[in-house]
Amino acid sequence: MPSIELRARQSLALTPRLQQSVRLLQLSALEFQQELRTALDTNPFLEYDSSETEDVALSTTSPGEEASALPATDTLAAAEPDTLPAESVGSEALESAGPDDMPADFSGDYGSRNSTRQSGDADGSDPAEWARSQPTLREQLHDALRLYRLDDRDRAVARFIIEALDDDGYLRQSLADLADSVDLEPELTEEELLVALRLVQSLDRPGLGARSLSECLALQIHALPDDTPGRDVALQIAEHHLERLARREQAELQKQIGCSPEALRIACALVRKLDPKPGNCYGRAEDNYVVPDVIVRQVRNKWAVSINPAVQPRARIHRMYAQLFAQSAGASRSPLAQQLQEARWLIRNAQQRFDTIQRVAECIVAHQKAFFQYGEIALKPMVLRDVADELGLHESTISRATGNKYMATPRGIFEFKHFFPRELGTESGGTCSAAAVRALLKEMIAAENTRDPLSDVTLAKMLADQGVLVARRTVAKYRHLMKVPPAELRRQL
Repeated sequence: MPSIELRARQSLALTPRLQQSVRLLQLSALEFQQELRTALDTNPFLEYDSSETEDVALSTTSPGEEASALPATDTLAAAEPDTLPAESVGSEALESAGPDDMPADFSGDYGSRNSTRQSGDADGSDPAEWARSQPTLREQLHDALRLYRLDDRDRAVARFIIEALDDDGYLRQSLADLADSVDLEPELTEEELLVALRLVQSLDRPGLGARSLSECLALQIHALPDDTPGRDVALQIAEHHLERLARREQAELQKQIGCSPEALRIACALVRKLDPKPGNCYGRAEDNYVVPDVIVRQVRNKWAVSINPAVQPRARIHRMYAQLFAQSAGASRSPLAQQLQEARWLIRNAQQRFDTIQRVAECIVAHQKAFFQYGEIALKPMVLRDVADELGLHESTISRATGNKYMATPRGIFEFKHFFPRELGTESGGTCSAAAVRALLKEMIAAENTRDPLSDVTLAKMLADQGVLVARRTVAKYRHLMKVPPAELRRQL
């Protein structure tokens, strides 16, 4: 028989405000700016805070570039008398960027923007932006294709080939797959695609449109003058013996090709001068910048940490709208009440986000002072729990506060995670960080004899002589992370 039974149980649930706080904390600087921009566009109770403050905006910091002055105290904006706390995204450690440094969505001075447009800058952009921009690979090839007199079908197929190229200039899809993905009448054949590919390969730099490294190098060699020394031998190497060249099997290469040692040396030098990724010399369609969340600099022999003002678009409760809403009848039952509450939550959670990031950054700097003085070799082992215990926060909160967050220092811009290297043992019973070991390996490899480079076993023994106990496979892993080739590929004849 069906029955109804009532049971009581306990469960842990996050309130909507806490969910928003957790989500905002794990966002990167750019993602947070987008989140706040969306809120400003959709919530009528939020407005951009255009109060005048000293303009010390910093959007990006280059390695070694000194940061600006410490942020000043921000002003708070009250929303509802006696009901809404006076809160804004600003804090004691926050200094806002000037209106001219903010995106158009945040600008509150529409008159000044319109006057700028009328003064001759039609799109409101900086002329230097387009003056120094470089055409992308596809833009360059499309421009070159316009110079050819082709019928509509041939031009469409060539454009399709151009769009199928990777950013480094390679065509990594097979012609059969490309033919199946194009909807043309009559049906496109592989022969037509091959003809269009040959045309694309001749539009600009030699090597573009290649389907393999061998074809890329061969196209570049074919473009050289016929009297280029070593051209014929280099072409054979590029087409048939690249793996032997990579392994530096000089004797086997000479035997297979049937040339003199001097001719082989000239040909190998010619192949090594070629560009394996010709598409990388063009501009990119989008620029991926790293915007630091905090700025670290030395002030009176102490390392000071401040939030980067550029990552904090100023926002506050719209005072007039909030007052009118509070005076309206039935305000508590209106759908706008939820939007007003969400606006309050966003401002408070944004402030809490910046406070948490700054506290975590200050703790990292306090633990890794030696890094700022001496560099990578002085990084100490540290885990998230060390910061969590010191700040009295949960380890998951520290993980969110360090994910996709960056720190601008006099030594460059580093991700927060960079300051948490794992611990390795030493012969004396002490510990050192994995980052310090990588720094030692980098110094050893830089000082090696290029004619007799150090193997992973030799590097492991040299580290052991300095008291650092690591296995050969660990050395190989660190070398791979540093993008250093093995010893046989580093040897120079």
